[in-house]
Amino acid sequence: MSNIIALGELLIDFIQVGESEIGNPIYEANPGGAPCNFLAMASKLSNNSTFIGKVGNDNFGKQLENAIVEAKINTAGLVESDKFSTTLAFVHHDSTGDRSFTFNRSADAQISVDDIKENLFNNQDVFHFGTLSMTNEVCKAATLKAVEIAKSKNLLISFDPNLRANLWDNLDDAKLAFIEGFKVCNILKIADNELSWFTGIDDLDLAIESFRKEYDIDLIFLTLGRDGSKAYYKDICVTASTFLDIPCVDTTGAGDSFMGSSLSKVLEIGLDNLNENNLKDTLLFANAAASLVANKRGVIKILPTLEQIEKLKETQI
Repeated sequence: MSNIIALGELLIDFIQVGESEIGNPIYEANPGGAPCNFLAMASKLSNNSTFIGKVGNDNFGKQLENAIVEAKINTAGLVESDKFSTTLAFVHHDSTGDRSFTFNRSADAQISVDDIKENLFNNQDVFHFGTLSMTNEVCKAATLKAVEIAKSKNLLISFDPNLRANLWDNLDDAKLAFIEGFKVCNILKIADNELSWFTGIDDLDLAIESFRKEYDIDLIFLTLGRDGSKAYYKDICVTASTFLDIPCVDTTGAGDSFMGSSLSKVLEIGLDNLNENNLKDTLLFANAAASLVANKRGVIKILPTLEQIEKLKETQI
């Protein structure tokens, strides 16, 4: 069991679940936000989790607070704003199942330096963050303060960049936020499209080779969608396929559950004790968790148990 603290967005994901009798879309309000999805998966696997973020003092904010309390996430770092409303995200799927997002961005992006309580980092093992808490100067300053505190306390730093182009004034700022994370993290999870975008190289083997020459990161997880995932550690490269027999309903939160489950495994093994065999097992475990999450809507409310993940993982061995 490890102690994990994360900073970032907590929001409502509105996902279409059908149409009304007159043809209007019907949306389901699901608790979400990458860092909290990640923490909820880590908590499900018996880690102690603490969240830092901001919601509005409104009904959606209360719904979110209740959801993460139910997920056994410590809310000591959760701030309620009377000035800003809770952030809302609308998830859209095209005919191929690919997602796009429309955001009503508010409270989550207003987390400030004054909201970061240093004592929350005491007795923690890992600090986790992403890039959506760096889309403006206010939340970026808060994020970098949290990074500074985490480094001063010698925490492992975990980073999962999340490219949402419509949340940035320009993508040069997004690239700078990616770099901020790459410079400080010990463990990175990055998706194939994000790696190609950042490096400008479509060939993933060439992209990761170029990337690793530039950034000295202990452990890199590269997620490949339906093609599985890869892990890079020292001179080891391991690949694991995913579970294509599990129907994909909604991929929202699949990457977050991958990160929450893979990091849990790494913490159990020890970063210095990784080898080809236990890295392969870690990838299969995380792929199984992500596949089970993508099989349903809702993420935080439907996360699989350790037993469910292990049962599915065994079908690949």
